[in-house]
Amino acid sequence: MAPKPARRIVVGVTGASGAEYARTLVRRLCDAGVEVHLVVSQNGKRLFMDELGVTEISAETILDRKDDRMVVYPHRDIGAVIASGSFKTDGMIICPCSSNTLGALASGLGDNLITRAAAVTMKEGRRLVVVPREMPMGRIDLLNALRLNESGAIICPASPGFYMMPSSVSDLVEFVVGKLLDLLDVPHEFNTRWADQLAAVGFSPDRSEGA
Repeated sequence: MAPKPARRIVVGVTGASGAEYARTLVRRLCDAGVEVHLVVSQNGKRLFMDELGVTEISAETILDRKDDRMVVYPHRDIGAVIASGSFKTDGMIICPCSSNTLGALASGLGDNLITRAAAVTMKEGRRLVVVPREMPMGRIDLLNALRLNESGAIICPASPGFYMMPSSVSDLVEFVVGKLLDLLDVPHEFNTRWADQLAAVGFSPDRSEGA
């Protein structure tokens, strides 16, 4: 029997603040054995430089190691393999997603590899997760998000929860990334489960009022 092929996920990074979300996401995908196809826009590259001090996008700078499962594509290469529906993937995530990219996706534009790969993901009926980080969101952004959702995309704002009792910025980042991994059906050990948190403090439903 042939070995089961590794899962394959496309990751796009654009110019909204939140480079640590993207780095942690890519690291956890690779740790889980996922084949990651990464595209970073020009503003996304500036984001990595400004927020993380990363000046070159590569496996070594993102993962701190070499890893053949991570493939990096030029942002303008719309002829890359991930721009074709015949290239099978398990979905795509854009994290973070700028308002500009949100608008381009909602308008059906495919003039760069991120928007082209996202359009292919939707037309092929694969899962597309879009992670806006802009705040507040104006009417145009909200309508663009609604239009994308109506086309099948999942809109998942980078909104960390506090019910897990976070004690650091890393806890907040991991909460968001854990939610994103759930949407991609990728296993993880991040502290995101409400039931697990209740169990940790000794709560069980049969001890609640009225049980």
